[in-house]
Amino acid sequence: MTPPRVRPPFVADERTQLVGWLDMQRSIVHWKCEGLSEADAHRPVLPTSPLMTMAGLVAHMRWTEHCWFEVLFLGGSAEGNPQFLEEPEDADMLVEGVTLAQLLDDYAKQCERSNEIVAAHSLDDVGKHPDFRSAASSLRWVLIHMVEETARHAGHLDIVRELVDGNKGYY
Repeated sequence: MTPPRVRPPFVADERTQLVGWLDMQRSIVHWKCEGLSEADAHRPVLPTSPLMTMAGLVAHMRWTEHCWFEVLFLGGSAEGNPQFLEEPEDADMLVEGVTLAQLLDDYAKQCERSNEIVAAHSLDDVGKHPDFRSAASSLRWVLIHMVEETARHAGHLDIVRELVDGNKGYY
């Protein structure tokens, strides 16, 4: 089931607004995938970006959540996250044999984990991973970046979905 697309309140504390905007963009990711066949979810439509499929973008967003919240912010291991592989390029978007339903479920679970991390820390806390310069960012910065990152890829999903089956819509 697609999460509801609800904008945060016009007047609320900073955390409520940041997480609210991020959650809304995350729900748009799910919405853009509603009703897709497996074939369409995995079908490349951009000749110069063959991995930028609906399924590939969902996988990328899942691993991006993991990268920023669990690895860079908490200082956890990058092992298992294909974004940290040098080869192949864009390994996080390689999804052959993985259903869209599984990818969306993995993404939803990763977003839940990210929200747990956000709830447990101050917006002024900074990342802990010693090996990445980006880990020096505050949780506030990470949230703003994730709103931007997720919204940008929701736009990609918008375009790819229209090219795949003509389905379009704006929230």
